[in-house]
Amino acid sequence: MAKGVPGQDLDDDLDVQKQDKTKPKRPKLYKVLLHNDDFTTMEFVVFILKSVFHKNEIDAYKIMLAVHNAGLGVAGVYPYEIAEAKCSKVVELARANEFPLLCTTEEE
Repeated sequence: MAKGVPGQDLDDDLDVQKQDKTKPKRPKLYKVLLHNDDFTTMEFVVFILKSVFHKNEIDAYKIMLAVHNAGLGVAGVYPYEIAEAKCSKVVELARANEFPLLCTTEEE
């Protein structure tokens, strides 16, 4: 025991605080969904998929066909803030081009 104040163990001051070894949780992911309508052109949906979601031509075309045939298609899966930002961008571009394209997010 080191000398110091009576009743105080100086070794206690040298203890390193133990850190939790828990890993941070991954954020919840959200699907960005494109909804089919009777007015938005297939070409515009492909444009959206390529420009906003950075899909290649083939993937964009496949997703567009899913939207057209099934009524709904998943454009991508992202953390909440990114999913909402992309969804807002899609709606903004659609309105600017006078299309009623609906884009929503859904927890995965």
